[in-house]
Parts: sequence; C-alpha cells; structure tokens
Amino acid sequence: MSDREEPGEPPLPQPARFWTVEEANARLVELKESMPQLRARVVRLRKVFDELHRLSGFWGKEVDAVDNPDRALKGRLDSEWAALTKQVEDEVSQLQAEGIEVKDLESGLVDFYGLQEGEVVFLCWQRGEDEVGFYHSLEGGFRNRRPLPDRSRATTAHSPGPP
Repeated sequence: MSDREEPGEPPLPQPARFWTVEEANARLVELKESMPQLRARVVRLRKVFDELHRLSGFWGKEVDAVDNPDRALKGRLDSEWAALTKQVEDEVSQLQAEGIEVKDLESGLVDFYGLQEGEVVFLCWQRGEDEVGFYHSLEGGFRNRRPLPDRSRATTAHSPGPP
C-alpha cells in the first residue's frame, strides 16, 4: 500500500502511463486509422464464429470426421479464428500497455488514463469526435463523462481578436 492510500480503499490503477490531453490528441491520428481495422477483425470474428456454429449444429460430433465434406472448411475457419483472435488480443494488449483502454469497438470508444485535479480519470474519445474533449471517473463510465475544464478556455483562446 502506498502512503497516499487509505486502509480499505482499492489501490490506484498502475497504467503504463498517464496521458495529457495533448498527448492523447496526438495519438488519435494513429487510432483513427487502426480502430476501424480492429473493428473489422472483430466483425469477421463474429462471422467466422457464426459459420463454425452453423457447421457444428448441422454436423454435430461428425463435424471433425475425416470423411466429412465440410471438414476442410471447418479447418480453414478454425485457423482463421485463431489468427484473428491473436491479432485482436495483441492489438488490444498493446494499447493497454500504453495506458489506452478500448471500451467499445462498435462506437469507437477509447479511454486514456489521465489526471484531472489530482484524480486518476479516463480521458474519453469516441469515433466522430475531432479530439479528446471529455473525461470521466474510472467507475463513472461514458454516461458520466464531462467536458474537460480547459477545453472551453482553449476554444476561446483561439477565437479571433478585435480588428
């Protein structure tokens, strides 16, 4: 237990790093490209799963029989399932190692570990947003996200001055 923790309180998470808003926004350039690819792999995984389930439902225990006409198809699907699963797990693990949490691939929801007023929070971004502009507590989730306090100041700082 660290000096900052009270007895009985859960320990603070120890992510690989804490992101500033500026660093998270810079990392979004790559994430905006890689997240659709990751999502496409998950969509393909669902289709492979459905096809494997269909084959197993149709053939039952005979699905792996040597003389089964769909045995080669099942073998290809099993291999594809294994390869896609490894790719997705590796990509998500790499992001987690960086202090980035993939919350929902469908909506493109990603959280970066950050600090707000000394509190460990998630800096929150969702596909379609230009930048990281929100945060929420670790327990609060997407529904409890709030605008970053300095976001409005940054916006007004860039507004045109008097002529």
